Amino acid sequence: MERKSHIDMFGAVALSGFALFLAFNQVVIKVTNGGLQPVFFAGLRSAGAVVCLWAYLRWRGIPIRFEAGTRMAVLVTGFFFGLQFLCLFVALDLTTVGRSAVIFYSMPVWLAIIAHFVMPNDKISALKALGLVFAMAGVAWAMLNRGSGEASIWGDIAALGGALSWAVTAMMAKASPMARLRPELQLYWQVLVSAPILLGAAFFFGPFIRDLGPIHIAGLLFQTVVVVSAGFVFWLWLLSVYPASGVASFSFLSPVLSVGLGWLLLGEQVGFDLIGALALVAVGILLINRPPRSRKTSA
Repeated sequence: MERKSHIDMFGAVALSGFALFLAFNQVVIKVTNGGLQPVFFAGLRSAGAVVCLWAYLRWRGIPIRFEAGTRMAVLVTGFFFGLQFLCLFVALDLTTVGRSAVIFYSMPVWLAIIAHFVMPNDKISALKALGLVFAMAGVAWAMLNRGSGEASIWGDIAALGGALSWAVTAMMAKASPMARLRPELQLYWQVLVSAPILLGAAFFFGPFIRDLGPIHIAGLLFQTVVVVSAGFVFWLWLLSVYPASGVASFSFLSPVLSVGLGWLLLGEQVGFDLIGALALVAVGILLINRPPRSRKTSA
């Protein structure tokens, strides 16, 4: 599909569905953490995804090789990809799906800040600056509110670290030599680099196995085959077709849906403070990604 200059109907439906998919993904991680140590779980997921993606690339006849000048970008992106999920999985082990989602899905905020310094045509305007104020106020509100029984400052910090790492990974995929690679190859190199990093880091986070049961094994398989091997390829494909700001603008749906699914499926408490923080982050992200008005020229 050719590159688009705006989000069309297909893109809007696909991005909305993917936001729901990501929200459900957080619930799956939270549940599966009950049977597997979070970092070990993340490492197993990346290792399994390497096998799935390798089989897919071979089946499609896509050569698995480094493009010229991409090795350093691959290593840096793979490191931050691994750090992103180390932080997210730990955050979901320490705090609720709702709290972690509000902070983790502030990623477009940090992406906008990075883009201001990296991409010449993506500077922070007055409207974006206002959006940054709203979104960062929402993140601060979520982190400072300790009313929830499952609130954890370390969980909040981990979620913030995941958001920052995700922003770096997205920028590398868009503005580094990684952008020359097909989405499938981008993801293959990311999981290949991240798997040994995560599995090595798992030794510092306690026993690998907790109270393992069939639901946790099903969660691991879902994460490996559906989320990483299929879902992330789809997201990278969307990022390669549609404008980055347009893709990022739909991410505000994920924390809203995550809070709702956490309440519906896990019985998490949703108080005024969490809703207020969520609203500020959502408004901020919308302002950050609002396209500038086109100036009409007179004939």
